[in-house]
Amino acid sequence: MKIIPLKEGNFSASKTKDFTLLTAENSDTVQGIKMSVQPFLIITENDYILLDAGIGWKNDAGIPVVLTLLDEHTIHPGQITKLLLSHLHKDHIEGAVVLTDNGFEAVFPNAEIYIQKRELDFAMENRGNPSFDFDILEKLIQLPDIIWMNDDKGEITSEISYEVVGGHTPFMQVFWIKENEETVFYGADDLPQASYLKYHLAYKSDYDGRKAMELRLQWEKEAKENHWKILLYHDLDRAVLEF
Repeated sequence: MKIIPLKEGNFSASKTKDFTLLTAENSDTVQGIKMSVQPFLIITENDYILLDAGIGWKNDAGIPVVLTLLDEHTIHPGQITKLLLSHLHKDHIEGAVVLTDNGFEAVFPNAEIYIQKRELDFAMENRGNPSFDFDILEKLIQLPDIIWMNDDKGEITSEISYEVVGGHTPFMQVFWIKENEETVFYGADDLPQASYLKYHLAYKSDYDGRKAMELRLQWEKEAKENHWKILLYHDLDRAVLEF
């Protein structure tokens, strides 16, 4: 399979979850947590799979960075067949919809969008939480090609499996994509940066930091035993860890 990181940039996220693009001029002075925003496109024999949708950041010409990167690989957004959403925080979903003259539309018009229903319920019970963009979220869930997920684990196809693990949010889900003896693992914000495997910590930014820490220890062991490729959504410098 082919792995294409779609890095929108490195950002600083404030306490109110406002994102500022890091540049050479401001990287030493801007306040907040520094992280990348980096969706991934996985191309298999059967699917073009997008793992989370990014924040919808636009370049100076007003074009979404993700679409520019896809174009560099001669990939049209209409080729994406599946959009798998790990959870519904703004920096993972805002790139899925775009405002047009006809209202909000899907950026990836032919993609089935997989959303964990309990994650949506949790978000809607927490209005006012700045991690969610409720205006965008409400537009997202009105799109026509949503597949609502209710199970704790399962298979989407023979290549794609998932599990609701919690940790960063109570119903966050992670994904495995397997093809030709190769396994790609996406731990989303339970395993967003390589440093999370170096320092075994429970982070206060997680809903259940201890559970997320325990999951990372489990995944690291399995990754080494089974030679996974781990995708890093928020790592400032790296995209993929190979074991």
